[in-house]
Amino acid sequence: MKGFRFSAVEAAIKKPGRLDLALIFSDFPAQVAAVYTTNKVQAAPVIISRQRSQNGKCRALLVNSGNANACTGEQGMTDALECGRKTAEALGLSDEELLIASTGVIGQPLPMERFRKGIQPLVDGLDHGTLDDVAKAIMTTDTFEKIERRTGEAGGKPYSIWGIAKGAGMIHPNMATMLSFLVTDAEVDGEFLKSAFAQAVDGSFNAITVDNDTSTNDTAVIFANGAAGNAAIKGGTPEGNAFAALLHDVLLSLAKLIVKDGEGATKFVEIRVKGGASQADAKKAALAVANSMLVKTAFFGQDANWGRIIAAIGYSGAQVEQERVEIRFDDVVMATGGVFAGGDAEAAGTRVLQQKEFKVTIDLKIGGGEAVVYTSDLSYDYVRINADYRT
Repeated sequence: MKGFRFSAVEAAIKKPGRLDLALIFSDFPAQVAAVYTTNKVQAAPVIISRQRSQNGKCRALLVNSGNANACTGEQGMTDALECGRKTAEALGLSDEELLIASTGVIGQPLPMERFRKGIQPLVDGLDHGTLDDVAKAIMTTDTFEKIERRTGEAGGKPYSIWGIAKGAGMIHPNMATMLSFLVTDAEVDGEFLKSAFAQAVDGSFNAITVDNDTSTNDTAVIFANGAAGNAAIKGGTPEGNAFAALLHDVLLSLAKLIVKDGEGATKFVEIRVKGGASQADAKKAALAVANSMLVKTAFFGQDANWGRIIAAIGYSGAQVEQERVEIRFDDVVMATGGVFAGGDAEAAGTRVLQQKEFKVTIDLKIGGGEAVVYTSDLSYDYVRINADYRT
């Protein structure tokens, strides 16, 4: 990737033995767009980065795993500012040019001595680090790193979009408990970058759920530094449409990886609702089904219990007329006109649920509203992972 460098080190922030402190650096001033958690309880790095990213220009991002620096009071803010200041000084930047992100355990102060020792090696490592290193360093309960790369062209100049993400638990709009960082060497108009990124996030990270929990640290950021040498990509143009489509593709692929890596997950499920009174109504119904503990445990048990699905639709708040509802597992009609399809539907539906990936389609048959949400099942391992998270 032209004009970007990466680094990650082991700072033993929570425990030794893994990369946990990382840096993304642009050799040139970059346009930046960001989306943050909507949780009213917010970590110190979120508060700081939200303010800094409003300027629309940044050069670097410092991120750690193992400690969220959330609910840590004034000391947490002081510590986050110090980490940023020392890193910015080592890079020759102003504080305002550097964003900060953290993920990990809530309510514990940062181990500042470990941060202080890690910053200079982190900066020194920029000449030989990789984006893959950063992807590994931001993992918490993730079982694999999540990386996507795409290429495009603007004005005859090739460009790339690279993205990474972390997330496996506490996943629910808006946004999920996740971090995601993207870099592109394309030159992109700042206002268009913000709108395209927000729209792409809404159709990806805001369309996934694992356990109906939203955290204090959720952060998604994109840097565009123009190193590809193209004229600025603007909205409402063929090149703008192509860039937006690529960006959405990267984010949706990352979002799906988060669900597939959901804590304890054994199933990846697409919930598609069509025929809603509106798009918002359709999404209400889709999220109700995707978040239902009873539905998710039925998926895990490979129990074709469509009754739990129609019940969730009914309490979703969406406009529903029971006698119109149709439910399918892949191509198997489980219910039509709001009642059991009969025949061999139970056995055929069970065979669908035995797959690792499948689709549930719900047709409300009221209007033209449609929405898609991606979810996982709920297994014994989810309880085990979260019961032991702090230990």
